[in-house]
Amino acid sequence: MLSIFKSIPTHMDYKGQKLAEQIFQGIILISAVIGFVYGLIIEQFGWTVYIVLGGFAVSCVLTLPPWPMFRRNPLSWQPALPETSSESIPKPQESKRKKNK
Repeated sequence: MLSIFKSIPTHMDYKGQKLAEQIFQGIILISAVIGFVYGLIIEQFGWTVYIVLGGFAVSCVLTLPPWPMFRRNPLSWQPALPETSSESIPKPQESKRKKNK
């Protein structure tokens, strides 16, 4: 059962995060404008709130899960350093002592 949860991706790359933020803000803005105009026409503030909350719910469904469109640009990490002996790498304290001598 635990392996099922481990197989679910839980990350977004940086460009995916930016895209998710833009989608979120766009949906909230559009739903706020539509809700305001509709509430103004029918003179019911409650409908404005309902429309904005609906837009919020839609934007959460579209942007909170890490959909594949948010994982298209993975980072290429720096390759691991080659293994060297610890004797060849000077410690910071040793280098200061050598400079003072």
